[in-house]
Amino acid sequence: MLIKEPGREFVVKNTHRGLYYVDGKLDKVLEAGRYRIPRRRTLAFGQQPQVECLLVDVRERELTIKGQEILTSDKVAIRVSILVQFRVTDAAAAIHTVDNFEDRLYSDVQLAARRSLATMTLEEILTNRNRLSEDILTDVKEAATGYGVAIRRADVKDLIFPGNLQEIMNRVLAAERNSQAQLVDARTRAEVERIEAETRANAVRQAAAADAEARRIREQAESAAILSLAAAEARAYDERVKAAEALETHPALQKMAELETLRDLARNANARLYLGREIGIRSDEVRHG
Repeated sequence: MLIKEPGREFVVKNTHRGLYYVDGKLDKVLEAGRYRIPRRRTLAFGQQPQVECLLVDVRERELTIKGQEILTSDKVAIRVSILVQFRVTDAAAAIHTVDNFEDRLYSDVQLAARRSLATMTLEEILTNRNRLSEDILTDVKEAATGYGVAIRRADVKDLIFPGNLQEIMNRVLAAERNSQAQLVDARTRAEVERIEAETRANAVRQAAAADAEARRIREQAESAAILSLAAAEARAYDERVKAAEALETHPALQKMAELETLRDLARNANARLYLGREIGIRSDEVRHG
């Protein structure tokens, strides 16, 4: 938008920049704010300079390059549509460097797409569409900076193939999706089997550890029982030794022990006793019926 009426007030918004010209020469770039075109008066030495202001939109915008028919490196004609997102970063360069920066950007992107597709086969385009977008962006970005435009992204929007080829490609894509689904299913089954195998292995390890612990506890209990029995036998032996020593030291105790033995045997009706001169009992003289 060009503003040049003398005395007119105007506002430059944050979304725009103003190119302020004095007698056709760029004087300054106006930021957001309120301004006025000065009135022209006739002075003694001549008229005041002519002032005008051109408003330039610096917001991010989109440009669509539609239906460009391009040959791939294997001579397949495809139609491609490209979406470009850009914004003016240098208002003066965008207006002064080229006649129309949008038309120039359109041409640059179109030529970059042709250069990129001419080096790619159909299979490469189908399997790696991002490469085409990256090639266009790399090719055009620096050139666009030269005329005050920054490109944010350049993406392939549509790819259109010849009719018979489109049908073939649809079948190919369906086959690829089916193979991908089978691959995912196979990976899922393999992961489930791996988890099940790990679970079984963990169960076996835990059972083995439990068996080993039970065996250890059992062995400890058996060892403790053996030690306890040995200790009891040792105590019994010590008591017999002490009893024998007491009987040897005190003969009267020995006689009393013999009498107690006779008393116990007398209670058994089948026991027979053979007595000699001395009261005593020998093991070969006691017979049980």
